[in-house]
Amino acid sequence: MDRRVDPPRAGADAGVMLMAYGAPGSLDEVAGFFTDIRGGRRPPDERIEELKGRYRMIGGGASLLAITGAQARALEAALAEGGARVPVFVGMRHAPPFIRERVADVGAAGVRRLVGLALAPHFSSLSVGAYHRKLTEAVSTLDTPPALLLVDDYHAHPLFIAALAETLSAAMSAARADGPGPIRVVFTAHSLPERIVREGEPYRDQLLETARLVATRAGVTDWEFAFQSASPTGEPWLGPDLLATLRRLADEGRRDVVVQPVGFVSDHLEILYDLDILCRGEAERLGMRFRRTESLNARPTFIAALASVVRERLAPAAAEGAPRA
Repeated sequence: MDRRVDPPRAGADAGVMLMAYGAPGSLDEVAGFFTDIRGGRRPPDERIEELKGRYRMIGGGASLLAITGAQARALEAALAEGGARVPVFVGMRHAPPFIRERVADVGAAGVRRLVGLALAPHFSSLSVGAYHRKLTEAVSTLDTPPALLLVDDYHAHPLFIAALAETLSAAMSAARADGPGPIRVVFTAHSLPERIVREGEPYRDQLLETARLVATRAGVTDWEFAFQSASPTGEPWLGPDLLATLRRLADEGRRDVVVQPVGFVSDHLEILYDLDILCRGEAERLGMRFRRTESLNARPTFIAALASVVRERLAPAAAEGAPRA
């Protein structure tokens, strides 16, 4: 089955590879998806069944591909508003259409400069760096590889901050309508192993900067940061954990919480299951009102942010080796 969400094009000087984590298109694809995440090592059957159960609860994983396709089409349209014809290709890290498969379409389109843009705003070698490595390796297989312009991060881009502030303000208004009382905002992102901090990676600091900027723009002063979705690898991961944070807030007598996952830009498993089912359920058990901000998905302000990042990378100074966005 052709899982591409954008048609191949020809005759483009510049293009964009828009990259996301990927998700199984059906429950039958969960085992292969999970195996790819683990570098080709098939997980135990019980863990596969557990993951299937989570995807079953959110209606499957095909929605992520649809969302990424909508983001790609909106980004291409936004870039065209300035008169530029910049095709946007969608490549997934762990599921079809794989990044390694999409570079054939990049080559067929005659793209000479390719912007590598991951739908992950904060840099870590384990996240954005992994996208870059897969794209670099894939492009090297082409007879005439395009020049790669890789985007490291866009965590503090004014339009990205504006998009998050829009959704936070809307959630705060709705939470205030639920009843009086103080509302604690908890910003979240995917946890990663603690060793990245010791190795000097900017991931945690960039997340905290994003949170500060969004809170300031939305006029929120009652906030904190927590991490979510840590994997059971046997090594310490970044904390505090969101579930533990909810329990502490309940012990402190807090009853209203708004969660904004600033490290994610699309609805997928970590949002629809980890937050909407697991964390919401725990909050309700604790007697708390739980509200999550809407995901950015193809929100116009977010698409404008991505378009701005792409234009910056394609500017003459960037092509000559200026620092990445």
